[in-house]
Amino acid sequence: MKRIFLVEDDQAIAKNLILLLRAEGFTVTHAPNRSDALAALAGNKFDLALVDISLPDGNGFTVCTEIKATGDIPVIFLTASDDEASVVTGLNMGADDYITKPFRPRELIARIGTALRKSGPSAFEIRGLHVDTASGLVKKNGNEVFLSALEYRLLLVFISNPKNIITRNQLLDELWDAAGEFVNDNTLTVYIKRLREKIESDPASPQIILTVRGTGYRLGGDYASK
Repeated sequence: MKRIFLVEDDQAIAKNLILLLRAEGFTVTHAPNRSDALAALAGNKFDLALVDISLPDGNGFTVCTEIKATGDIPVIFLTASDDEASVVTGLNMGADDYITKPFRPRELIARIGTALRKSGPSAFEIRGLHVDTASGLVKKNGNEVFLSALEYRLLLVFISNPKNIITRNQLLDELWDAAGEFVNDNTLTVYIKRLREKIESDPASPQIILTVRGTGYRLGGDYASK
């Protein structure tokens, strides 16, 4: 389970974000200000940080610097300010992304997923399937597999969550963001079928993308990352 570090002084926003993130399967540690954030960093390890730029006892830029000093984890800035200077400053401080309040929950979750995938292992192998996320190359038993953008996005969701059951609603959210338009339940079924036809040795008896009846899907066994 991925660990999110949330630094946000607005209690209402923090409460809603914590509920959203936990519903998506993340664990969340919340700090309402700069001093509490620095204290939390001393004894915890995180996979990604969401940091508000405007804090009551400082700013998120210094928190970002401390986070990057303790470990190279992705940082996404949250701010009500959308001026160019703040964007440039945040990115120059080492932030991986920047999202302006108010933001759409679906968009935030998608950005978190993208940042986590970029920071994770660059190569994955499972049952003869090799995925190199750095180059975007996918091979099955040594032969290149050509996937559409949405098929590739779907595959990345599974290899980024090797131990988790992924619900159909979570997958729909991912595909909706990638397509930029509404993707319904029937469309998801079609994409799962197409992806299996390209990566499974026997699509009728899948071993890579397994169905969890009544819930969703999960990645099969024999998984390795590099």
